Amino acid sequence: MVTISLAQLQERLGSDLQSDGGGRPARRDLTGVHISELDDPTPYLGGGELLLTTGIPVAGTDEHVRRYVRRLVDHGVAALGLGLGAGTDHVPPHLADACREAGLALLIVPDGTPFLQVSRAYWDLVGRTEQADFAANLGLQTSLARAATRPGAAASVVKALAEALGGWAAYLPADGTPESLWPPTETRVLPKLREETARLNLAGTHAAATFPLLGTDVVEYSIVAGRRTAGFLAVGAGRALRPSDRQLMLTGCMLLSITAQQDWELRRANALLGATAATLLLHGYIDAARLAAAELGLPPLTERVRVLAVTGEQVDLLTTEELADAVAAMAALSTGEDAAELRRSIRRSSLRCTLDGLSYLVLDESNAGADGPAAPGPTATGPAAMGPAAIGKTAQSGSGPGLPAEGGPGRFAAAVSGPVLLGQVAGSVPEVGRACRRASPGQLVRVENVLDPRAEAWVDALTGYTRADLVETVRCYLRHRGQWETTARDLQLHRNSLRHRIEIASRLIGEDLDDPDVAANLWLALRGVTAHPSLLRTNSTEILL
Repeated sequence: MVTISLAQLQERLGSDLQSDGGGRPARRDLTGVHISELDDPTPYLGGGELLLTTGIPVAGTDEHVRRYVRRLVDHGVAALGLGLGAGTDHVPPHLADACREAGLALLIVPDGTPFLQVSRAYWDLVGRTEQADFAANLGLQTSLARAATRPGAAASVVKALAEALGGWAAYLPADGTPESLWPPTETRVLPKLREETARLNLAGTHAAATFPLLGTDVVEYSIVAGRRTAGFLAVGAGRALRPSDRQLMLTGCMLLSITAQQDWELRRANALLGATAATLLLHGYIDAARLAAAELGLPPLTERVRVLAVTGEQVDLLTTEELADAVAAMAALSTGEDAAELRRSIRRSSLRCTLDGLSYLVLDESNAGADGPAAPGPTATGPAAMGPAAIGKTAQSGSGPGLPAEGGPGRFAAAVSGPVLLGQVAGSVPEVGRACRRASPGQLVRVENVLDPRAEAWVDALTGYTRADLVETVRCYLRHRGQWETTARDLQLHRNSLRHRIEIASRLIGEDLDDPDVAANLWLALRGVTAHPSLLRTNSTEILL
């Protein structure tokens, strides 16, 4: 409701509405103008009015007048206006004394000024104020809409809201990423705001709440995109809120919801793109993976990486950020070490896919120690990245916005390889996968030295020999565990020809193929270049090779 002050009304009417005794206008807000000649008009008043009378109710004794004034004050009447000239030519002294004692503003409407003129002046001010508020609100709505189109839309919307309301505003993402706050000097509110948000448990609902916080009344809204909670918008206004202010906050909520939905759609699309390149890489198609990454706009593949495998209930529904928090928690529990770098490495990864029931990520080792931003690509590779169930459980348990609640990291098990070259990724996948399946819930297993660093050079040496297919010869020899007759029959070679080729292969790599360590590492390395599936599947994306 638009509020008009008594001072505004007096200024508008000038000499047609003056304070008794010619004093300064009273600083009181009016809710309306009402005319009554009843001894007790309060049943027809809501409080805050300017009550106009020709003096009939105040024509009695001093005690009668005092009771009349007291009833008005007790009911919240803002001011009493006495109209002169209709039976009352001057202000009765006992009325002036009663109003002064009770603290009720007494105004004079001079003879010849109709009460209708006072009412019209009030409603004209209301109309003008409403138009001005509408114009101002329209400008603020436009500013909010423009803010939502800028980079860092959430931060821009928060800033626009805080400046419009003369206070502070904050947006708390549900995935645990950093909050947006304006002005930045109000960081003191964030810890208490996080606690209050967790206590109110607004996740998954189109709900709002108000509560006191460090001496300020705070309004908080849940930001829901579709059926998922994206975050929470909290506003501490620097003044009493008007209806137009609440409409402005609702507009901010709508814009943040749209922004979150767009961001989720982009992340889901990027997740499918990253899964394509990751699946190619895990199957040993390095050149194809490089080409796919370049064509899909993903970061270039680096030479040194680590392979991470995670298993657990609905692990494919976790965002990459949630997965990073879960694995880091497991690392801290399993080894007691600071897992901050592992968390950052997972968050930066844009290569994630599901293979044989495990969620795999390829982690970049070239930027180890760098604290750059998370990759803009994949979140979850399942059909519903960051679904409402995970967020709802998080809020119910108070475990923080990043981790699913039930069991926390104990719901999952993981294994991670040591640094390997891209050519060794496919060979490391089986060992990392087996270690992951053997791991206990809540445990992170480190699989160091999955392959001998020389294994890739051995494969290159065999591949570079053009006079015979040494790659297939050695692969078959290792598969049959060095049995000459079985290998020669499988390759349709004479046993002496097979012996000659194996001698050449041993000479090229400088190692004995019957050495168990050499045979194991070379076998794993060769698997990465000899796998020939005709169709690889990653989620709903199919890649025909």
